[in-house]
Amino acid sequence: MLTPISLTTDPVYDILRSERQPLSSIFAPKTVAVIGASDRPGSVGRTLLWNLISSPFGGTVFPVNPKHSSVMGIKAYPKIAAIPDPIDLVAIATPAATVPDIIQECVDAGVKSAIIVSAGFKEIGPVGIELEHQILERARKGRLRIVGPNCLGLMNPHTGLNVTFAPRMARPGNVGFISQSGALCTSILDWSFRENVGFSAFVSIGSMLDVGWGDLIYYLGDDPHTKSIAIYMESIGDARSFLSAAREVALTKPIIVIKAGRTEAAAKASASHTGALTGSDKVLDAAFHRCGVLRVTRVSELFNMTEVLAKQPRPRGPRLTIITNAGGPGVLATDMLISTGGELAEISEDTIANLNRVLPTYWSHSNPIDILGDAEPERFTKTLETIVKDEGSDGTLVILTPQSMTDPTQTAEHLKSYVRDRSTDFQGKPILASWMGGAEVMAGEAILNSAGIPTYAYPDSATRVFNYMWQYSYNLRGIYETPILIDDRDGLPDRQLAQQLIDRAHREGRTLLTELESKQILEAYGIPTVKTYIAVSEAEAIDRANAIGYPVALKLYSHTITHKTDVGGVRLNLMDADAVSWAYRAIKSAVSQKVGLEHFAGVTVQPTIDLDGGYELIIGSSLDPQFGPVLLFGTGGQLVEIFKDRAIALPPLNTTLARRMLEQTLIYSALKGVRGRPPVDLAALEQLLVRFSQLVVEQPWIKEIDINPLLASTVKKENRESLLALDARVVIHEPHLNLEDLPRSAIRPYPTQYVMAWKLHNGTKVTIRPIQPEDEPLAVRFHKTLSEQSVYLRYFHLMKLSQRIAHERLMRLCFIDYDREMALVADYKNPETEMHEILAVGRLSKLHGVNEAEFSLMVSDAFQRQGLGTEVLRQLIQVGRDERLERITADILPENEAMQRVAEKVGFRLQRDSGLVKAEIVLN
Repeated sequence: MLTPISLTTDPVYDILRSERQPLSSIFAPKTVAVIGASDRPGSVGRTLLWNLISSPFGGTVFPVNPKHSSVMGIKAYPKIAAIPDPIDLVAIATPAATVPDIIQECVDAGVKSAIIVSAGFKEIGPVGIELEHQILERARKGRLRIVGPNCLGLMNPHTGLNVTFAPRMARPGNVGFISQSGALCTSILDWSFRENVGFSAFVSIGSMLDVGWGDLIYYLGDDPHTKSIAIYMESIGDARSFLSAAREVALTKPIIVIKAGRTEAAAKASASHTGALTGSDKVLDAAFHRCGVLRVTRVSELFNMTEVLAKQPRPRGPRLTIITNAGGPGVLATDMLISTGGELAEISEDTIANLNRVLPTYWSHSNPIDILGDAEPERFTKTLETIVKDEGSDGTLVILTPQSMTDPTQTAEHLKSYVRDRSTDFQGKPILASWMGGAEVMAGEAILNSAGIPTYAYPDSATRVFNYMWQYSYNLRGIYETPILIDDRDGLPDRQLAQQLIDRAHREGRTLLTELESKQILEAYGIPTVKTYIAVSEAEAIDRANAIGYPVALKLYSHTITHKTDVGGVRLNLMDADAVSWAYRAIKSAVSQKVGLEHFAGVTVQPTIDLDGGYELIIGSSLDPQFGPVLLFGTGGQLVEIFKDRAIALPPLNTTLARRMLEQTLIYSALKGVRGRPPVDLAALEQLLVRFSQLVVEQPWIKEIDINPLLASTVKKENRESLLALDARVVIHEPHLNLEDLPRSAIRPYPTQYVMAWKLHNGTKVTIRPIQPEDEPLAVRFHKTLSEQSVYLRYFHLMKLSQRIAHERLMRLCFIDYDREMALVADYKNPETEMHEILAVGRLSKLHGVNEAEFSLMVSDAFQRQGLGTEVLRQLIQVGRDERLERITADILPENEAMQRVAEKVGFRLQRDSGLVKAEIVLN
């Protein structure tokens, strides 16, 4: 079967997507109406109108004011419906109470978008919230997009569009800036003129009633003028939309965020200002890590990082080499480097030998490389030339302090020439500079900046920037490293068993599962637990203990008590029947005295597990108000709240993300092996974390779940797992809730509902399922099966195999966001080799801002004409219906007659347009 082009890989698609981008009417309108335009000096309506007409943007401006026939000498209209031309954008500056009716008038008039600068909405409480509800309900009926309310407006400096009441127009540049604070926007604008910073877009987003972070990130991701995105954030809003957009865009355009509300007091102030709740700051950090966003703490760093990440390559590691002509600044740089997470590069013996040939005898012979105060320009350049070749270095900082023998300007010229002529030597390693000394080094700074080498007044600032660069690179690498495929045991997970246990608790009116039920849920997902038996009498406890073998542990069995140790409900290391008898009575008595006998339902009897040669860990999940389920891993046991050694992540995980979670904890160093102790099975621990995250996202009725402790053994013991859950606790949601009302994960989990078995015409059995990151090796082999004809018909041009199987390309195809894209593969397990193969790939890509998608399809040449392409496309259509899409389209080459027949067979309507065949099917 021959296959159609995927528009997502064709340059023409970028033009089409720009034309269809729903925010184009906001950023590039041809007609703008100002509702509330006024002649009154100092009014917002007058400032908006003046900014629009004083900075020509190539469009027409219409004042709207029912009381005046003209405003500022321009003909005014009493209402939007009276304007003779169709309106792309309205700017609304009227009292909050009038806005819902104005929005209805805009919808009736066919207006595409609106900017509501008016305040008085959800930030004032219930009355304002109701106004917002009315506005949004009416806007959505007319597909009208809204920026605001309670915002400054926006600017497009490259076209001259200024729909704000700010005093000046921003300079054109390549930074897309988005802010929730209008007041901060004006401050940043003033700062940008002093620092000569330019913008591709300057947006005050307000309270994000409609257009949110995700919409704007997608738009700026497509915008050719935008090279990086800077965000001032107070609340996350739609977490899934933000994460989805940021993850897609961050790989090609850096996204840097400064988030207000790190401290509890600041979080409260932020909530009061924006009318939105803020979640845990550590959870927000985890979310940023997961989608490749870099978080900074200072406004200056926000723009420093947009500059440096646009000019310099991302470091491949945390190791920095420091070249300096003075010892003190080198020490200062080292302190900041180490304290903020970086490392000093270790200079190799070969590099030291090469440096000895170009440096004076008394150079430091270590990193920082002190080349002495009399260093001339050539000494700086030769040192840099030597260092960039050292494999142990990931970046270089060059520090110059003006001394009587130093020429800052000439040194900068030499470095500029070297970087320009020998750029291939750097192999992706960034170069930063700190030219210290004020006015006398300004000329040198200008030379370096023009060469793309960022300069900093102080070396500690430069090393802080380098560490931010590494953090950004590290975050992206974690997203797109190919994880290890987990070889699941047969029959796992047992989702039905887990659901049955939850249903039983609901029928009994419980929200707390017993310890045994909690462990059974873990076992259903392949997480090993210590054998646990229930005893409801003293005699039964003794019988259970005798069967298990001593020593044993007794723990409270209760349907209501969450923490057993708090009520004296745990007795350990019981060596005989008498001890078991005593422990049973002691637990019963303690519970009765502290909380009442009705909370005692018996005990659990378990073997005592020797903790020698192992570590107690904790794995858990709880709910964040903004991001839904959140995972926790760290040092466990009874002192878990004392040590507070923990890492936080968003589910679901793969093995790469699980390893990143481990690496963020202090206990990880011990788990790798320390002081002669062998390491724990880290691969098994990664897989256990992956299974646990799968449990969390697949069982939405679970509100909280803890494994504490999880014993990670360093010594293998007969008949015992290397990882063993010794205790478990599960809390579920109230049964009166509806499934659709339960908190959902911020990142959409693997869509198991789209997995199905199918047979080719020749009887070959395949599994049609969504693609996953672990499929990258299979995708490489799949592309090797394609003929040049299939490649041409898929991409509209020939593509070398090396290009098709490059990791940078395949990671985008395999590491997909199931909210934005659905790719189905036909997975065939070869019975002779027991290896899996991909026979076909079908992809459904949603368009930004509209409820539509495009499909693409490829089938391995050896398996064409077996009905496989038809079935995959049929399944993609069903996915579109399930996802409530309105339309699916594709462009097909005229000569690709086989694909045209397949498309028609499953219901597509074909139409020739501009030399291509347009395929379209209307769904819901």
